[in-house]
Amino acid sequence: MYQAIAFFDLDGTLLNDQSEVTPEISQTMLRLKENNILPIISTGRCEFEIQVIKKAAHIDASITMNGMYGIYENDTIFSNKIDIATCQKMLDFTRKLKHEVAFYSHETMFISGVNQLVKDSYQYFNNVVPPIKTDAFLEYETNMLLVLTDELDELYHEAFADELTFFRNGPKCIDVVNKGISKGTAIDEVKNFLQQDIPTFTFGDGLNDLPMFESSDYQIAMGNALPEVKSAASFISTENTEHGIINGLKHYDLI
Repeated sequence: MYQAIAFFDLDGTLLNDQSEVTPEISQTMLRLKENNILPIISTGRCEFEIQVIKKAAHIDASITMNGMYGIYENDTIFSNKIDIATCQKMLDFTRKLKHEVAFYSHETMFISGVNQLVKDSYQYFNNVVPPIKTDAFLEYETNMLLVLTDELDELYHEAFADELTFFRNGPKCIDVVNKGISKGTAIDEVKNFLQQDIPTFTFGDGLNDLPMFESSDYQIAMGNALPEVKSAASFISTENTEHGIINGLKHYDLI
């Protein structure tokens, strides 16, 4: 029986500015577990690309792709998929606008093409550009789409209003999931799976963390968080690179 659950966004929150888990964070997660508090990663990234992070942070549970996929102790507890017809529609739409789109699953990721904006976007998150495979959605299940663009968000929202939800998660990219899915719905899935009525704490900095805040009891914004995130928080900590996680956990006596 856990005493509480703590959900952590990665980029700008749990990770440093090199997208790494510091020794301080690693030891802090061990202390959380010693206090019988379950740490869970909650990220827009896909499952296979956070394996090194999970190992370094001693975390076994994760919500990935903005709530589309969840794992607890190496077992999948939920998996949402974007259907082939919607993927094809998105590919056609990005082609018309001269943008690129990436196809993510919990095991693989591919992209429709590479340009300078794509390279800059992946570099921003210290990630490697996926291999090109325009029809990847025909061969592999798709749990999330990533539209590579720094403009025209409203056109995507209008064209896919009945099918998809969009989270701008960087200056040059938009995370795309099934309509109504978010980190918040994933938290509800985790609580239903665990069947434990315990407090939930969430740590984040970006717009895709707002649904997670709405579904939790206590919301901790990093000092580097966007203004909208700070406004929704029950506590504003220091920046992620200035012991923000530790100070947030200490504020609520979790460590």
